[in-house]
Amino acid sequence: MLPSAESLEGKPVPTVTFKARPDDRWRDLTSDELFKGRTVVVFSLPGAFTPTCSSTHLPRYNELAPVLHAHGVDEVLCISVNDAFVMNQWKAGQDAGNITVIPDGNGDFTTGMGMLVDKRDLGFGSRSWRYSMLVRDGVIEKIFIEADKEGDPFEVSDADTMLAYLAPQAQVPEPVVMFSRPGCPHCARAKQALHDQDIHFTEISEDQKINSIVLRGITGRMTWPQVFIGGELVGGADDVQAWLANRT
Repeated sequence: MLPSAESLEGKPVPTVTFKARPDDRWRDLTSDELFKGRTVVVFSLPGAFTPTCSSTHLPRYNELAPVLHAHGVDEVLCISVNDAFVMNQWKAGQDAGNITVIPDGNGDFTTGMGMLVDKRDLGFGSRSWRYSMLVRDGVIEKIFIEADKEGDPFEVSDADTMLAYLAPQAQVPEPVVMFSRPGCPHCARAKQALHDQDIHFTEISEDQKINSIVLRGITGRMTWPQVFIGGELVGGADDVQAWLANRT
């Protein structure tokens, strides 16, 4: 049986040592290093590379991390019962530079949280239940635990729910997606313009099976880059710069 939120809030996080590989070198990371004297958002999930974790849970936290930072969060951690190699490879493939992945390969932290569950029916062995929490100075202030029911529920541990708790009046930025081509100078100019305004964007590159024909089918244009903001096509580098100028 999973613990209740009430039984965990106000309690310290488990004291463990994680076997991590930041910068591709083994390093022991302790709970104190991660949590003591800091405000940290944690989201935990069943496994790297799994569908909901890869399509929604991690990407949205990565997208909203700058907003969380702006409201006092020092770091956003993703903890999963996977080894360091798997977690690092997943993060790289997800282009999740705003997230720190923490491998709980032995399940020590997850066990201490009372969140270790049996996933042998899927061939996963023991994994983490899906939850998120806000931790201040090593103490759990707020935790969102998915309902204890069949399947892989994903209703309350999402980034938007966490942000709504932390900063109800926060303005959520529109999602920005850029279709780009490697070596394209106009793409580089558009990227730099967005970076200069501290605007996070998702890049879909030509080397990800997006060619000019596909680009025209999506945008009606064949020139690179093409940028969508809030689901609306803005256009190329000049259009992005004009949009940014009008925004300010």
